[in-house]
Amino acid sequence: METLNPSTMPLSIFEMVSRSSTMAKAVLVLLLIFSIVSWAIILTKFIAYRKAKQEDQSFLRVFSQSSSLVNIYNFSQKLKYSPVARVFLTGYSELYRYSGNNEQTREAGMAREVALSEQDLKGIGLSLTKAINHEIERLAHRLDFLATTGSTTPFIGLFGTVWGIMHSFRMIGVKGSASIGGVAPGIAEALIATAAGLFAAIPAVVFYNYLNAKIRGFTARMDDFSRDFLFMSEKDFLRKPVDY
Repeated sequence: METLNPSTMPLSIFEMVSRSSTMAKAVLVLLLIFSIVSWAIILTKFIAYRKAKQEDQSFLRVFSQSSSLVNIYNFSQKLKYSPVARVFLTGYSELYRYSGNNEQTREAGMAREVALSEQDLKGIGLSLTKAINHEIERLAHRLDFLATTGSTTPFIGLFGTVWGIMHSFRMIGVKGSASIGGVAPGIAEALIATAAGLFAAIPAVVFYNYLNAKIRGFTARMDDFSRDFLFMSEKDFLRKPVDY
C-alpha cells in the first residue's frame, strides 16, 4: 500500500498563511479586523431594530386605542428603542409649548379649551420632521462602516494577492526555477488574500442593503405617525374661526 510523503501533501490554509510574507499577513489581519467590526455592527443593529419594531407596534396600538395623551405620554416614556415613541414625545412637548401649558397642567392632562393657530401647527410639524430626521440618523449610525467594508476590502484583498504574486515571481528569479510546483504554493498563498477580502465584503454589502431596507420601514412608520399626530392636533386643538 502506497504511503503519502508528508513533504508532498498539499498545505492547509493555516500553513499557507503562516508561511506567507509579512505584508500578506498584515493584509489578512486588516481584513479580519474589518470583518469582526462589521459582524459586531450587523448583530447589534439586528437586535436593536427587532426591539424597535416590537416597541413601535406596541406604541401604535396604545396610541390608536387610548384617548388620553397623558396615558400615551406615560407609556411612551417606558419605551427605550421605539423611534415612533420618541417622535411622539417631541410632538407632545411642542404641543404643550405652543398651547402654553406647563408641567403642572401636564399631570392633569391637556386642556381641551386651549386653541392652536395654523402657525403653531406648522411649528409642530417642523419639530416632528426634525425628530424624524434625528431618528433616521440614529438608526443609520455606523452603517457607513458596512458600506466602506463592502467597497474597500475586495481591493485590500487584491492588493495582498498582487503583492504575494510579486513575491512569488521574485523568488522564482532568485531560485531560477519556474516549474508549476515551485510557483503554485506562492500563488495559492496570494489568492488567500482575495478570498479573505470577499469574505469580509459580501456579508457587509448584503446586510447593509438589508438594514437600510429596515430603516425605510421605520421612516415610513414615523412619517405616517407624524401625519396622524398633526391631524389629531388640528382636529382637537386648532383655533376655530369666529363667525360674526
